[in-house]
Amino acid sequence: MRSEDYQQLVWKHTPKKPLWKGCLGAFLIGGTICLLGEVFQEIYLALGLEETVASAMESVTLVFCSILLTGFGVYDNLSRVAGAGTLVPITGFANAMSSPVMEFRVEGMVLGIGPKIFSVAGSVIAYGVAASTLYGLIY
Repeated sequence: MRSEDYQQLVWKHTPKKPLWKGCLGAFLIGGTICLLGEVFQEIYLALGLEETVASAMESVTLVFCSILLTGFGVYDNLSRVAGAGTLVPITGFANAMSSPVMEFRVEGMVLGIGPKIFSVAGSVIAYGVAASTLYGLIY
């Protein structure tokens, strides 16, 4: 079978996703996550925290909620509907960090959770260090 024939066969049998439905789900759920972040920040500001502390607490709260929803299996269902809408701010990264933990927890702390928790973070940390070094040298 030629490569072109194979590509046509794959295209024919690949399920089609409605574009507008995906865009609407991403917009609504992603917007709701951002709205919740703003609500949390306003609550922390109303409690008398400084703006920088309130922003940090907002981020911590969103990460906590994301990990909690991942643990209960809700975030995965939410991401099926929202697609890229769940990748907003840090909630998507928190989900990406906690998903391997949930998947490999049966293998234990040393062989399961320990190595898998850094499968996503390792590349992010390496890129962050490299980018900050390059930026520092340029600056």
